[in-house]
Amino acid sequence: MSFEKVYLCLVAKAERKNRKRSEVDEIICWLTGYDQNDINEKLKSKIDYETFFTEAPVLNPLRTSIKGVICGVRIEDIGEPIMREIRYLDKLIDELAKGKSMEKILRKQKIETPNKTAH
Repeated sequence: MSFEKVYLCLVAKAERKNRKRSEVDEIICWLTGYDQNDINEKLKSKIDYETFFTEAPVLNPLRTSIKGVICGVRIEDIGEPIMREIRYLDKLIDELAKGKSMEKILRKQKIETPNKTAH
């Protein structure tokens, strides 16, 4: 299946829940290391979905913190590496469609600063 067909489905799913294409793009960039220009090029090139992932510049190391069930299968139990990468993206788009904040979807951690007390 082409990346373009899957991408359009991901965008449609997000837009049905009043989310934006730009948010889908931000998630894809975070996960794969592609930038917006890369995504646009891949859409034009008719690349297949598997190659889109195998050619990803830098898969985000935080992606392994993505847990849960997608299509009835626990992501962390998926043995096939490419299928696991595909399901990571599916899970992130599900979270977007469910209304989670981008901060939570992109696994951004709050940096806590120690309280400074006056002495």
